[in-house]
Amino acid sequence: MPSVAFYTLGCKVNFYDTEAIWQLFKNEGYDQVDFDEQTADVYLINTCTVTNTGDKKSRQIIRRAIRRNPDAIVAVTGCYAQTSPAEILDIPGVDLVIGTQDRDKILPYVREIQESRQPVNAVRNIMKTRVFEEMDVPDFADRTRAFLKIQDGCNNFCTFCIIPWSRGLSRSREANSIVQQAHQLVNAGYKEIVLTGIHTGGYGDDMENYDLTDLLWDLDKVEGLERIRISSIEASQIDDRMLDVIKRSDKLVRHFHIPLQAGDDTVLKRMRRKYTTEEFYNKMLRIREAMPDVAITTDVIVGFPGETDEMFRNGYELMKKIGFSEMHVFPYSKRTGTPAARMEDQVDEEVKNARVHELIDLSEQMQLAYAQKFVGQVLDVIPEGEAKGREGSGKLHGYSDNYIQLVFDGSTDMIGKVCRVKLTEAGVNESQATLVRVLEDNLKSAAM
Repeated sequence: MPSVAFYTLGCKVNFYDTEAIWQLFKNEGYDQVDFDEQTADVYLINTCTVTNTGDKKSRQIIRRAIRRNPDAIVAVTGCYAQTSPAEILDIPGVDLVIGTQDRDKILPYVREIQESRQPVNAVRNIMKTRVFEEMDVPDFADRTRAFLKIQDGCNNFCTFCIIPWSRGLSRSREANSIVQQAHQLVNAGYKEIVLTGIHTGGYGDDMENYDLTDLLWDLDKVEGLERIRISSIEASQIDDRMLDVIKRSDKLVRHFHIPLQAGDDTVLKRMRRKYTTEEFYNKMLRIREAMPDVAITTDVIVGFPGETDEMFRNGYELMKKIGFSEMHVFPYSKRTGTPAARMEDQVDEEVKNARVHELIDLSEQMQLAYAQKFVGQVLDVIPEGEAKGREGSGKLHGYSDNYIQLVFDGSTDMIGKVCRVKLTEAGVNESQATLVRVLEDNLKSAAM
């Protein structure tokens, strides 16, 4: 039986794409083996290019695969493959480079290379692609949350970002194909679906009279689906129609990830973001009005070219005022080929690091404050598994609908079921809870 090993770097979309590519290999009779444990006949590395470190790490992993089995076919896909195919083919031992499209051609190429042993560069211009590449993933290793990719690419061209060049322009998946896959996932036992994409909120930008709001209402009707989570959405994409779904759908979870990136108008403008701090702040108020107690998490880039101490302070105060429930903080990293990399006033690394630490501290304070609001309250959680590092101790962990990580006493047969728990003690990364009861699958229909 031929074997294949995968290594995925980067974002949730990449992990989804790898799962989809595995389905192709599986249908062809391949066995999947662990990347580091066993030798494989084919190694597939799904790369990331969001930062320079992404590129570097991708190259290290490619070399690792070549060392593992010099006779194996080494195929490289993903964002770094799309933007720098020549750089990758320069690594002796790489057989195939394919970008962020044409993934269905991987197996024919592998067969061709097995016969000819000639390296192939199969990367095409992504900017010409206008159609979403259909790739179904019927099953995930992580049993409790299924990812459903609904969109690829991005039209925003923020000045710090390379992604439109690695993923192309925004393309949406056909609605009926999404709904069909949602039904499939529910039948496979998933209660929660995470809608994911490169620019998820841009879903429908390339369609006639259909957008993310319409899709959410269509998914709301999927019987047996309990939770719909959006992996990330821009503040500007949450309009009145979307606020109405947020208010009325009982499947949409109380958690939104909304990237702020910077909390100062001058910086936002230089980043080419499409909102002001005031617009962003007001939108957060409206979301909280539509969905009280909602968790809002965000991304922040620190030390963007030209960011002064005063601009950083403005951002700090705004973030505090909004009260995010968690922030992902990144120091600005130059991406060759982006406008921001050519800007004059780059910020000193030490200044960047000091600011990053300050925001991480703030994030932890806000995370704790958010969890504290729910002490004594009852939350629904779908346990994902045993608490990490405490296997066999009878402790389970999982996320509540509003994204608080909870640890509580329970048995492994509860994994993947909806459990009702009471939060007893708030913490930064995890909070303690006690089990109230396990909700039966048929309770939903009885209550309808």
